[in-house]
Amino acid sequence: MRMPVYYISHGGGPWPWMPEASEKYAILTAALRDIPSQLPRKPKAILMVSAHWEANGGFLIMGNPNPPMLYDYYNFPPHTYEIQYPAPGSPELARRVAGLLDTTGLPHAIDTERGFDHGAFVPLAVMWPQADIPVVQLSIETHFDPELHLALGRALEPLRDEDVLIIGSGLSYHNLREIRSIGAEPSAQFDAWLQKVLVQDPISQRSAALCDWENAPAARRAHPREDHLLPLMVATGAAETETATCVHHEVTAFANITASSFRFG
Repeated sequence: MRMPVYYISHGGGPWPWMPEASEKYAILTAALRDIPSQLPRKPKAILMVSAHWEANGGFLIMGNPNPPMLYDYYNFPPHTYEIQYPAPGSPELARRVAGLLDTTGLPHAIDTERGFDHGAFVPLAVMWPQADIPVVQLSIETHFDPELHLALGRALEPLRDEDVLIIGSGLSYHNLREIRSIGAEPSAQFDAWLQKVLVQDPISQRSAALCDWENAPAARRAHPREDHLLPLMVATGAAETETATCVHHEVTAFANITASSFRFG
């Protein structure tokens, strides 16, 4: 059985290392911890497409065998800037990804210096705290073209038969100006659209609907900038003909926000 693909909502900042946030993140914690049990076997490697890494004009692939930490968050407690997630990188997987993108003509380069950003190491530390699975990050592209990111996912699909787990890490609602105030209604409206498109509607209509995501209810209220939505396109492309299941859903994220995560296949 091939590996499924995930699009996860990764929460805000370094929350697993903040005891005061444990109750607020209990639903997401339980959902992330359950993911390893949903897999047919332990992955040989993880390919993480993070909303927090953007590249202009193509895709960047992490080629560092020992990725450092990138603390790309602000105004959190001092100890959260000392976090370590010592998973190894995999130059071999980086080269394999580059080869797949070569085959499909997608522009790319290998970055040998990039470290783990919090879109990667935060959820991974909850799912696999042992940090014993090699991890390679893959960027999104700054022009935010949905079809381009669906094409990226299609190119990556063969990895699923090689025991590589593909995870798109973002957030199904990401409007920081409204997230703690008036975001409840737009997040619920956009989430309902996601549930319909991904889970309920015919699979054959899914990719086209995602390409037209800006016409969804409250689309630009939910994603003024779609960096946290684009990993969903990659996940969808990697499992374009397979069913989707909602594996995390809550209406109290960040106090009052509706957020979800999905498994494909």
